[in-house]
Amino acid sequence: MVQPTGIHHIAIMTGDMKRQIEFFSDVLGMPLVAIFDMHGVPGGIHAFLKLDDHCSFSLVQLPDTAEVPSTLGITHAGNGAGNSAPGTMQHLAFQVSSMDGLLAMRDRIRHKGVNVIGPLDHGMCQSIYFAGPEQLTLEVACSDKAIEANRWIDPAVLARVGISAEEAAGYASPDGYAGEGGTVKQPPYDPAQPHMAYPADRYKMMLEMPDEALAAMPQHNDPPVPA
Repeated sequence: MVQPTGIHHIAIMTGDMKRQIEFFSDVLGMPLVAIFDMHGVPGGIHAFLKLDDHCSFSLVQLPDTAEVPSTLGITHAGNGAGNSAPGTMQHLAFQVSSMDGLLAMRDRIRHKGVNVIGPLDHGMCQSIYFAGPEQLTLEVACSDKAIEANRWIDPAVLARVGISAEEAAGYASPDGYAGEGGTVKQPPYDPAQPHMAYPADRYKMMLEMPDEALAAMPQHNDPPVPA
């Protein structure tokens, strides 16, 4: 079965890289493990803070990021019940493994002078809520068992969003595709599908490039600091 097994990293834009790194390192205890010129992006900076050996919290700063306006209700929700534009991040929840760990995180965050609400019991998890720099809405959550889909997929809510029972059954049991050894070719450009926001001519040129040609281009795979 081919599916993602977790999140490698989540990247958040920032206009103040130092302030964000200081917050997530000092307040949440995340070690800074990488900061370097963003590959292929002139003037860009990319930073990574470690969550575990397989997952990182990432920050991106471009030369003009600080000049882009932030608007509650549009670019940022501001709290866990707030609205924002489709496709934007409503809130970000980090994970700890136990209730004791959750209370210890609340202690740490409050010890650093940041206000925290919770824990609140959502049934599937217990959560605490707080804010990060630049209007980030943050959560730390813990769960003591896996989500029981038969208890948490609400037929009334499925109907409200236009999902039939048959469709829901399919979404709950995705097809068992196992891959074809990397041999599937790029499909033709279809404007009805989601697409990245590159200039149209450049984007279509990239889509038409053979995978082998793209892989043969200069890579950015050496650390910036020599061994």
